[in-house]
Amino acid sequence: MGFKTGIVGLPNVGKSTLFNALTKTASAQAANFPFCTIEPNVGEVSVPDARLDKLAQIGGSQKIIPTRMTFVDIAGLVKGASKGEGLGNQFLANIRECDAIAHVLRCFEDDDITHVEGKIDPIADTETIETELMLADMESIEKRLQGLQRKLKGGDKQSVEQDMLLRRALEALENGQPARTVEVSQDERKSWDMLQLLTAKPILFVCNVDEDSAAKGNGFSDQVAKMAADIGAASVVISAAIEEEISQLEPDETVMFLEEMGLEEAGLDRLIRAGYELLHLQTYFTVGPKEARAWTIHAGTLAPQAAGVIHGDFEAKFIRAETIAYADFVALGGEQPAKEAGKMRAEGKAYLVKDGDVLHFLHGG
Repeated sequence: MGFKTGIVGLPNVGKSTLFNALTKTASAQAANFPFCTIEPNVGEVSVPDARLDKLAQIGGSQKIIPTRMTFVDIAGLVKGASKGEGLGNQFLANIRECDAIAHVLRCFEDDDITHVEGKIDPIADTETIETELMLADMESIEKRLQGLQRKLKGGDKQSVEQDMLLRRALEALENGQPARTVEVSQDERKSWDMLQLLTAKPILFVCNVDEDSAAKGNGFSDQVAKMAADIGAASVVISAAIEEEISQLEPDETVMFLEEMGLEEAGLDRLIRAGYELLHLQTYFTVGPKEARAWTIHAGTLAPQAAGVIHGDFEAKFIRAETIAYADFVALGGEQPAKEAGKMRAEGKAYLVKDGDVLHFLHGG
C-alpha cells in the first residue's frame, strides 16, 4: 500500500531542496530560476520508527524493513496555472495522482534567491495556489457535469450520485471554499474519492525557514500556523537547508549535528509524522527471525484488510489474527514470554487493528 504526497509550491520556495534532502538524492535540480524541475521527481523514503528497531532486537531479526512513503517533487506553479500558464496543465495532472499535498511555503528572507512575486508573504502564496487549484476544479466539474447528462436521462444510479457530489463541490468552490470543506458521508466516501478533486486532498503546510529559525520557527511560520489552525489543516516547520546538510551525514554525525543546532529530531521525522496524521495512517508490525517489518494501514482497518496489505490471499482466506500490543511485546521480551503471560490474543474478522500491534495472521491454504 503506497501513499504518495505531492510537494507543491510557487517557484523558488525550496521544494527541490527539500525533496533532495528527503530522498537523499540530487536528482531534482535545485536552481535559482522557475521550472528547474520539469518532470515530477519521485522518491521513496523510509518512515523512521524507533519501535521497529526495538522489535527487531528482541526478535533477533536478520533484516529490518520499514514502511515507506512516496514524495513527488512537482514543478513550481504560477498564477494562471489553471489556464495552462507556466507548466500549469502538467502540474495539475501530477498533483491529481497524489493522496495528499505538502504545500511548501517560503518563510525566510534571502536577497540572493528571488521570489516570483517579488516579496515574502506565505499567506498570499497559499492563496495563489489554492485559487489556481479551485479554478481548475471548477472547470473540471463543469465539464464532467455536461458529460453526465446522457447517463442521467437513462437513470444510471452511479451517475446520479456523481452528479449530486459534483454539484455540492461546485457550490462550495463558487462560495470560495475548497472541496475538502464539503461534508461527505461514509457511504459516499468511495465515490467522492474517485472524483479526484484537487482541493479535496488533505493539505499540510511546510514552512521552509532559515537555519536560525529551525527550532522554534519565526514570524512567517507563526502566521502559517494560525492560518492552518483556522482551516483545520496542519503545519510543520522545516529548514530545507539543514535537512540537505543532514542528508549527507552519517547517522552518528547526524545526532551531533542536531544537538549543535538545538534540534531534537530531523525535519524528515516531523514531516513524515505529520503526513501520517494527515492521511489518518497507522503502523502494525510483523516480527520473526528472518525480518521485522512495518506495515502501513488506515486507522480503522479491520484485521482481514490489514492482512491483505501483506498479500491478497491473506485477506480472502483470513481465519484469525494473533496480536500482541507493542508495549507488552517489549516489556515481556518477545512473542513467547507474551504468550505465556496471556498477552497474546486471538482476534477475528471484526477486530480493529491498533497502532503498534505485533500481528501474526492465520489463513487458509
